[in-house]
Amino acid sequence: MQEIDRRAIEEKGIPGQTLMENAGRAVFEAILRRFGSVQSKTVAVICGKGNNGGDGFVVARYLKESGAHVEIDLLCRAEEIKGDAAENMMKAGKCRIAIKEIADASQYQIRTDTWLIVDAIFGTGFQGEIKPPYAQIIQKINDSEVPVVAVDCPSGLNGATGALSEPTVRAALTVTFGFPKIGQVLFPGKAVCGILEVADIGFPPGIAEDIKTNLVRRLEAIRLLPKRWPDAHKGDYGRLFVLAGSTGYTGAAVLTAATALRCGTGLVYLGVPESLNPIIEVKSTEVISKPLPDVKKRGHLALRGMGEIRRHIADADAVAIGPGIGTHHETAELIRRLVSEIEKPAVFDADALNIIARTPEILKKHRGPLVISPHPGEFSRLTGKSIAEIAADRFELATEFAGEYNLVLVLKGAPTITALPSGDLHINYSGNDGMATAGSGDVLTGLIGGFLAQGMTAENSAILANYVHGLAGDIAAADIGGRGLIAGDIMAMVPQALVELEGAAEHDIPAGN
Repeated sequence: MQEIDRRAIEEKGIPGQTLMENAGRAVFEAILRRFGSVQSKTVAVICGKGNNGGDGFVVARYLKESGAHVEIDLLCRAEEIKGDAAENMMKAGKCRIAIKEIADASQYQIRTDTWLIVDAIFGTGFQGEIKPPYAQIIQKINDSEVPVVAVDCPSGLNGATGALSEPTVRAALTVTFGFPKIGQVLFPGKAVCGILEVADIGFPPGIAEDIKTNLVRRLEAIRLLPKRWPDAHKGDYGRLFVLAGSTGYTGAAVLTAATALRCGTGLVYLGVPESLNPIIEVKSTEVISKPLPDVKKRGHLALRGMGEIRRHIADADAVAIGPGIGTHHETAELIRRLVSEIEKPAVFDADALNIIARTPEILKKHRGPLVISPHPGEFSRLTGKSIAEIAADRFELATEFAGEYNLVLVLKGAPTITALPSGDLHINYSGNDGMATAGSGDVLTGLIGGFLAQGMTAENSAILANYVHGLAGDIAAADIGGRGLIAGDIMAMVPQALVELEGAAEHDIPAGN
């Protein structure tokens, strides 16, 4: 963002004062949108000495002009304010806004009638640890329990990494400028941002074309939704063949297949070991089961079923392989052969990845569009990296793997990320901790496979599936709470998530949400 600021000002000729004015106005407008009228309300605007404080002066002026009782608490001497920020401090003074220098943090108090606090102390450039007197001020902000609006970034949050200082401002709303910051979408940083709005403050088009990291929010998901037609029949919405399930894991197979139907796929066929077919028939009504040769009727796919599986794949538009499939040596050999044979769009997950991890080089032999969706443990087995190493460098490792193997990698976690062979990375913004439950990944596999079958590219299928998965989880958590959430609840809310996306017009959603 520092480089984008520089380009806008020095190369494109946009005055810094214009950007600061636009930023302050955007925060003010977000306050009105989220909190309502400010008329006769008491607002404390707490400003540091940098440009973030300058944005705060602009916010204060707009609040004052709209009838709020505004006080600016300045965490430095007025003569320390320079440049564009100093000019906006003078404008605030001309509006008869009280500007109070806080000389002694120990004596600082948030007024009891304060309705809202605006945090304009540090912004996105902060690194390291909060030091006195700022630590005492921020602690008093948090202790006040007054809602806080953070200007660009909650003070104390490292915008590049998501790391938090102690203390860090805990915002109810963060209005960030131009683009979201990585630290605002990674935990623990995401937890202190509250609602995140991204405001357009006038950066010229194309100024950030070289950015390859993208945040997937509602607007992006809406644009990816596959089209529907009033005169369509089920064949128009794709045929998905799911190869899944083994003894003890029929639930994974059913979750995957049923979710694919829930996201709009026309026909879903589920290939399972023959001895398990009666269970599948009971568990699922709309899914078409395909009993396949079994290893001694023990509930494991037998290698001799390869020919039949090939025929099912040939009849399908896309394939989903792996949930609950087990790692029996015949099943493993079957999967290894399929990796290099399938030309249809495919998603591999769960046990399919555990099998592939024994010889990951076979992934380079895949012939069609491919998505893999490992959790950190499965990705650890695929890469030979420890889970700790993956956690410390998720973006880079995911991007390298997707490029090396020419596939779309969905690395599950908080947040889930999608790495493309091009080097582009998409960070998903939906979802909650209640989704850390058995079977949640099988629901995601069903979504990816379903969107592939409906004709979407591997890249877009993965990106949209992640968002819909998280949104369905958010809807379910809002309904029953996150603590008791199970995968079936997420699957059940997939249609509602799609309804929300279909019904959300762009003008109804603030930019960046």
